[in-house]
Amino acid sequence: MKKITLPILFFLLTACSVLYAQKGPEKTARKPVDWLQYGIIYQINTRAFTPEGTLKAAEKRLPHIAGLGATVVYICPVFCADDDMNKKYWSARQKGSGMENPKNPYRIKDYFHVDPEYGTDEDLKSFVKSAHDLELKVMFDLVYFHCGPTAVFLKDHPEFVQRDKNGDFITGSWAFPRLNFNSPELREYLYSNMEYFLKEFDVDGYRMDVGDLVPLDFWVEGRKRMEKIKPNIGTLCEGMRGDDLLYAFDECYGFLLQFQYPKVFDKGQPVSLMREAKEKMAKKPKGAQYMHCVENHDYANQTASIAKGKLRPRSEERWGEKQMDAILAFLFTLDGTPMIYCGQEIGDKRPHSIFGKKNEFHIHWKEDANTDSAKRRTDLVKRLAKIRKENKQFTEGDLVWLDNSHPEDVLSYERILGNTKSMILINFRGKDLKTTITEKDGSKKTFDLAPYAWKIVPPIE
Repeated sequence: MKKITLPILFFLLTACSVLYAQKGPEKTARKPVDWLQYGIIYQINTRAFTPEGTLKAAEKRLPHIAGLGATVVYICPVFCADDDMNKKYWSARQKGSGMENPKNPYRIKDYFHVDPEYGTDEDLKSFVKSAHDLELKVMFDLVYFHCGPTAVFLKDHPEFVQRDKNGDFITGSWAFPRLNFNSPELREYLYSNMEYFLKEFDVDGYRMDVGDLVPLDFWVEGRKRMEKIKPNIGTLCEGMRGDDLLYAFDECYGFLLQFQYPKVFDKGQPVSLMREAKEKMAKKPKGAQYMHCVENHDYANQTASIAKGKLRPRSEERWGEKQMDAILAFLFTLDGTPMIYCGQEIGDKRPHSIFGKKNEFHIHWKEDANTDSAKRRTDLVKRLAKIRKENKQFTEGDLVWLDNSHPEDVLSYERILGNTKSMILINFRGKDLKTTITEKDGSKKTFDLAPYAWKIVPPIE
């Protein structure tokens, strides 16, 4: 049996428990802020995004991101990472990466300042301003479940982390000290951190790392405080605890759907698993909105087993260009917000890492962005972004699933807004298919679909 790592186990348990545990009266999710509901997110893994791995280098590529049609930039943590070399407090993946680097961006030492590896506080302010000049919103990544073992506040506030009866750190799934939310002072410290970035850096919103493992009442109070500074604050929870979406968060991660991709594309299981997952997610709570992606910094992080001489292939390599095109078409025509992980717009296959920059684990823009396949993918992303922006049924309309004669291979659904209706058909298999769609009124239509083909009916250019 394949070993399940702790991070994967957390996501699996979270997805399973929250989707089936809610009971009582039906609850309705909050409506996301406009810039997330209508948005297209681009994630920057700073170490992998450019050869330099700095904020200044990333800032120079912001026009490229805006040119794709993305509207939101979400950047992985660039704050001071803990430099403690005691591997007792390194995550299993960090140790297994072979990087021998203590600076995990998700193991924070100082929440208020930029790590010199990436630049300065002023560089981050400049990054945000340049993004705003391009009409891009910016989301920072907040890591409040745990911290580094030498976090700057521990000298004066040892009670800010959980400790056992001997005074030693209580650690979470990733071996980092867990923050102590029973401490009112710790909560105030973190609230001030949220407020600081809104006031001093003009950030637009936050992605909350493993948000489900942090008490919900903390996030509720945090949103109240943030809205006093920036009423249009946007929040994204890395998790799927349904009640988060009632007030605290605009959207959560679409993990339950994302978990189906390896089953469907690696193991050949029915495509209908993806439909079933999406139908379950829409009910927890009613109207729940999710961020949808096929890769992110965790899934693209290739160094988990490099010490054993192995690299897990990137999604682009595992499934191929045409299959990935079909997945992206799916993400951009669903409800919720699509997210592009940096490099996907050129079909990047190179290994990435969040644990260091050895072995040139980064996007090679000069070598890779001008290939024929890269240009095809870039054109596709631009086309999908344009379709989504110019046709409100994809951002405001209902998602209605349609049955078809090949449920193991094809997904078919409609996006409906008033009298405007678009039918979407996607063939996720490498074979020609003639599939018949059954519409809600009982009428039937038959379509020819080439391998990995997708269609919008009537066509939208």
